[in-house]
Amino acid sequence: MKATAVLHPPLAARPIDRVELDYDARFLRRKLLRTRSGADLLVDLPKVTALAHGDALLSDAGPVEVVAAAEPVLIVTGDLPRLAWHIGNRHTPCQIEPFHLVIRADHVLRAMLQGLGATVTEAWRPFTPEGGAYGPAQVMGHSHGHGHGDGHGHQHAHGHPHPHG
Repeated sequence: MKATAVLHPPLAARPIDRVELDYDARFLRRKLLRTRSGADLLVDLPKVTALAHGDALLSDAGPVEVVAAAEPVLIVTGDLPRLAWHIGNRHTPCQIEPFHLVIRADHVLRAMLQGLGATVTEAWRPFTPEGGAYGPAQVMGHSHGHGHGDGHGHQHAHGHPHPHG
């Protein structure tokens, strides 16, 4: 099968198969995937695309649903607004739930959050972070849509605050 387009929910047709992808694998342009039923699916999209849980890849045989695969994450509880600010200040993808935050497993962030008084628990579950200002699942590393007209380049360390004016 070959997929050349992405469909977003609600899907008009029932998926013919499913493909499980972790957070990193849901950013793709051209890649050979294996579906749950064992079929090969060649994804050939026009540009790198961030797929969200529930999206579908439109294949020549029909829609193949994207399912967020379980992966190592950290469940964070405590002063959520303050903790979320520190996570966001490091441009780290974050899944926001009513009573906890979820981030990808990272020993440095774990230590920082515990130092801020958070309770941090390891877990294995699907990671579906907030998409941010640019739409669903559009959190990709440090890229962000603001200029640096304040006289400095884009490169800067993340171990300290860095206001952008």
